[in-house]
Amino acid sequence: MSDSDKKPEGQPERRRAQRTALRLNATIREPGRSRTGARVIDISTHGCRIEAMPGATTDSWVLLSIAGLETQYCRVVWSCHEFAGVEFATPLAEAVLDRLLQEHGQLSETAIGELRAIATRAHRLSTQEDGDRRTLSELSRKCAVDAVVEGLRLGESKQAKS
Repeated sequence: MSDSDKKPEGQPERRRAQRTALRLNATIREPGRSRTGARVIDISTHGCRIEAMPGATTDSWVLLSIAGLETQYCRVVWSCHEFAGVEFATPLAEAVLDRLLQEHGQLSETAIGELRAIATRAHRLSTQEDGDRRTLSELSRKCAVDAVVEGLRLGESKQAKS
């Protein structure tokens, strides 16, 4: 990851759209290569964060396939170990994203546990390697926050049904 990809402390958020935590199976491939399984762990109209893309090169172009969406042509914006952030070449329409989120509903307790595991793994990696420490630290913090928020939302949903 280059220094230009890292967010300096105190700098405002650069994302154009709020991301929503989720857990979706997907496939990703670089043009001319075979597909690799991936997991989308958050998404917005402009891009998503994925797991299971080791060795992704910043500014490379990939094809991301998620059930319920057309295959998306994406640019790798950042990568760190098995995590990567990709930007869609053509942003998703709000209605398309809303439909996708509704189809997948709230995260299950299992998915929330997986977000926590991702946060733990990213935190462990951030304490082991100096080069990507800030990025991994931010990733682990974000996943931990997402897991707590989704856990609270799931708890509220269960209480409302009782």
